[in-house]
Amino acid sequence: MKKNNRPEWVPETGGSEFTTNVMNGITSRHDGLYEGKLRTSPKIIKPKLSVDDYVNGILDHNLSIFSKAITLVESNSQAHLELAQKVIKKILPHTGKSIRIGITGLPGAGKSTFIEYFGSYLCDLGLKVAVLAIDPSSKLTKGSILGDKTRMEKLSRQPNAFIRPSPSGGTLGGVSRKTRETILVSEASGYDVILVETVGIGQSETTVRSMVDFFLLVLLPGAGDELQGIKKGSVELADALVINKADGENIQRAKLTASQYRNSIHYLQPYTEGWEAKVLTCSALTGYNIDKIWELINEYITFLKDKNLFQKRRNQQVLEWVHSIIQEELIQNFYNNNNVKNIIEEVEPRVLSGDITPTIAVSDLLNAYYSK
Repeated sequence: MKKNNRPEWVPETGGSEFTTNVMNGITSRHDGLYEGKLRTSPKIIKPKLSVDDYVNGILDHNLSIFSKAITLVESNSQAHLELAQKVIKKILPHTGKSIRIGITGLPGAGKSTFIEYFGSYLCDLGLKVAVLAIDPSSKLTKGSILGDKTRMEKLSRQPNAFIRPSPSGGTLGGVSRKTRETILVSEASGYDVILVETVGIGQSETTVRSMVDFFLLVLLPGAGDELQGIKKGSVELADALVINKADGENIQRAKLTASQYRNSIHYLQPYTEGWEAKVLTCSALTGYNIDKIWELINEYITFLKDKNLFQKRRNQQVLEWVHSIIQEELIQNFYNNNNVKNIIEEVEPRVLSGDITPTIAVSDLLNAYYSK
């Protein structure tokens, strides 16, 4: 028979006239968490997308599947890598029709603001724009802030725009493979212009230069003769230099900076033979000269095609991609080799103590790698 629990205030001699009972509660721990077994809803297992699901979704401009395809490409999982390669192979005939533009510059030059205004301008022209913003990853945590979509609030509201901040993963090889494949997925989904924003001035710009048609260097007014401390190679990579923030009190200073760059460029080796990098001023705040920059890009693309350089350069970029993947795979394979793992912790302290030279250490590690 079920025992009735009666409130503490009910007298021990209380009869049936005291009808109030206390229901049994649940047993909990001292921290208030339930100790028993709670009923949970059945786990919903979402069906996995097949290769054809990805391909059809990309070609049909399905934004959800398109985004999932980019996530698949960016994954480091071996299973995802194999699936991504099958998808890319099938969409290849639908790629190559966009204009690929790389954008780099010093921190504070206003790259994201420029991309937002420039991308919005292209969308207003009826073009579909994909922004691939590479965020630097922490070498300690491997994490990235991925804040570009937040900064480009106006552009993110454009129905013809897609913004994808991606982590660099701390390796340029990761940037090379993932960004190139993301470009292909974007092209197959019908995007007319692909804007690739680099992590900033440095070695990554050389990597991005090798995967785009046009390379734009965004600079600040007031450079002076020191070229803002930018190494000569960075300017040589650019097809155009844009002095941003040419508004308000900066207008005259921006014009002076542009003039100084024009004088300096004459002494540099151009990236494309027959094309001297152009220098313009602009304002990503007011939109000044944004249309001129788009006209210049089209002029450059026409120049490449008239000289039969456009497809030739794209073919060269594909071969460079092959070699970069080989380098990446060889490095990963080396450090994942069991023989190397077994001795590397012994070799490194000997180098630091001066017992062996770095050259001998490398020889020992390579011998371990090649030994069966």
